[in-house]
This record gives sequence, structure tokens and C-alpha cells, in this order.
Amino acid sequence: MPGEAPSPSVQLVPVPAAAVGQRIDNFLLARLKGVPRSHVYRILRGGEVRVNKGRVRSDYRLQAGDLVRIPPVRLAEPREPGLAPSALLRGLEAAILYEDERLLAIDKPAGLAVHGGSGLSFGLIEAMRQLRPGMELELVHRLDRDTSGCLLLAKRSSTLRDLHRLIRDQAVEKRYLALLTRPLPRAELTVDAPLLKNTLKSGERVVRVDPAAGKPSRTRFRRLRGYPGPQGGLELVEARLLTGRTHQIRVHAAHLGAPLAGDEKYGDEGVNQALRPLGLRRLFLHAADLSLQPAHLSRPLRLQAPLPPELQALLARLEEMAKKE
Repeated sequence: MPGEAPSPSVQLVPVPAAAVGQRIDNFLLARLKGVPRSHVYRILRGGEVRVNKGRVRSDYRLQAGDLVRIPPVRLAEPREPGLAPSALLRGLEAAILYEDERLLAIDKPAGLAVHGGSGLSFGLIEAMRQLRPGMELELVHRLDRDTSGCLLLAKRSSTLRDLHRLIRDQAVEKRYLALLTRPLPRAELTVDAPLLKNTLKSGERVVRVDPAAGKPSRTRFRRLRGYPGPQGGLELVEARLLTGRTHQIRVHAAHLGAPLAGDEKYGDEGVNQALRPLGLRRLFLHAADLSLQPAHLSRPLRLQAPLPPELQALLARLEEMAKKE
């Protein structure tokens, strides 16, 4: 078919040193650019991908000496990523929270995906590579497109492996600010509810609580401030990730019966509509604080990203409403 490259034969790929510790699904997604995510997960589930001649789960972490069998897949012709506009690049340069020779941290704006694909010609990582040409920039972790706040990028493979190790060892502390559409049942609580991720045919990811098949997932919520609103009032909370699953805070909040304001996937559309006249046009979820101890630094690093102006403005309007009641 036009626009597609010929189907390759079976590939037997020795794991390079830079990929040791990486999940097999992320290794395949990086290697099979142009193949839909849904197809990559399909060949993993079907056992067509083998490591050392054995089947593996999508969360298997590659080890030194592994040999990966990749079945024939049809690749789209590679395309150069689109160029980010200069105004966005200036904004991203101003949003850098920290940078050294190995690590870069940025306050990601809401509405910008972390990488291109699925109809997007570029994302944050492609834009940052424009800003830092020649650097080996890689995402350390991800934020949803509609989530703002602290995001880490590694400049070296060794730093990427170190930071992934810290994440696996739960040595990276992540705290978010979120606005719930209903009050918490208590001032502070931990949601311990296993989560299962599904990828639809469209490539959209949907996560649900599944005690039988889900992966262990824990989020600590702490009440900060209450505001008047429908369904018993709104509540600003701090959410601390004790594990790091896709959409974890959003699904755990919905599981409590208190979904996030502005959440179009798991939220309350009636409350979202009521908040639009007050200026809420996005998901109210912000990665405000991130703490870690990278191996190349002699002391812990704490990163803080201020609440974006549009979310500060919404809280100010809610404060005014509270004074009038």
C-alpha cells in the first residue's frame, strides 16, 4: 500500500545496554515507530514477541543478555516530526524548573501531549529536542495531555536508568493538586484499589478498578480547602502517588465518588458544565511537587511548579462565592 514500507522479516534483537531495565512494551514502541500502540500490545498478548524464546508480559523489564524476537510487522514510512512554533518554544524555555548536565525538569503546560503520534505532529519531547538540539533527551515519566506540572527529562541513558530505578523503588515523591467535585469522606485517606488498563481499538486508554485482575495502586488524598458547589461542594486536595499507574489519581477519585473537576473521561459532566462559566476549561490536576535523590547529585532535589494562572483564577472565583454564602 502507498505510504507503507515492506513487511520486515522476524527480528532477533540483542538488548542494548541503554535498554536494560526498560519495559518490553516501551522498548517495542520506540523500535516500531509507526505501528499503532494497540497492535504492539496485541502481539505482546498473543505471544508473538518472545524474550529468550519465552512469552513475557508487557511490564517485563529487559535484562542484560536478553534476546528479543520481534515478529514481522508493517511499518508506516517514517516521517519527520513536525516543528513546534516559536511561541511555544519560548514558553517552554521559560517553563524550565531545573537543568544540569544530566537532567532537565519542566513545568509542562496543560493541553500539550508529552510526545507526538495519534494525529499529533509533535509533543513536548519533540519540542524540547528542538530547544536542545544534539542532546539525548528522553522522557523519564509521563503526564496526561491535560495535566500540567513537574515533568522530568533525562539527557543521558545512564541517568534515565537511574531515575527509572528510583521510580521502581518508590524513591520519587510526587504530589498533585486536584479539585474534587464532591468532598472527601474524611480529611485524609488512602485509596487502595487495583487498576486495570485497557486500550480500545481507537488507541484510547481507559482504566478501571478491578480487584481481581488489576495492578496494586495506592493514592493518598488530603483535604486542603472546601468551596461551595453542586453535589455538596467542591474540595481542593493534595494527592500523593504511592504507586504510578496510568490515570491513577483520576480513577481513584472517581472510585471515591468524587471525580476531578474538568475530567471528561471519568468525571461528572453536570458539575463540569456548571464550572465552565467560572472559567474551567481543562482538567483540574497539576503536578505541583516532585522530590528525588538522583545519583549524580550530592543532595536531594525538590521541584515545585506553581498552580497555573487559569486554575488560580478559578479558585479565586470560588473564594468569592464562599464569602457571599
